Amino acid sequence: MVRKLSLSAMIAALYAALTIALAPISFGPVQFRVAEALTLLPFFMPEAIPGLFIGCMIANFTGGFGIIDIVFGSSATLIAAWLTYEMPSIWLAAIPPVIVNAIVVGGYLAFITETPLALSILYIGASEAVICFGLGIPLCKLIASRTRIF
Repeated sequence: MVRKLSLSAMIAALYAALTIALAPISFGPVQFRVAEALTLLPFFMPEAIPGLFIGCMIANFTGGFGIIDIVFGSSATLIAAWLTYEMPSIWLAAIPPVIVNAIVVGGYLAFITETPLALSILYIGASEAVICFGLGIPLCKLIASRTRIF
């Protein structure tokens, strides 16, 4: 239990730290949130689910979009993390964060920033896809090769 809680806390801290450290590219209608690479961790590590949720919530407190971002952005991460955990392969595991964030985050950012909805969804979905498939899958494969998870 202590190991799982510690792992979840480390993931939360890493997600928040990466997002805040890279704040200029982590927030906004066009964003490139590098910490989203961690959203594939629930595929083989369920302890990552609460860690990602809490890390996103902490990061979104600093993002400048207020309670909407804190509640809906963090909830989108929680839903995507749970769906990722349920996926049968690492390639399919990368899809829930892309779709959920594109729709949820793209939806409320369109409202907040007055960006056209379709563009906002496209911007968030495209950046999320680049991060999840380009960084998340290689990260998970590296972790798996070092820990013999897959």
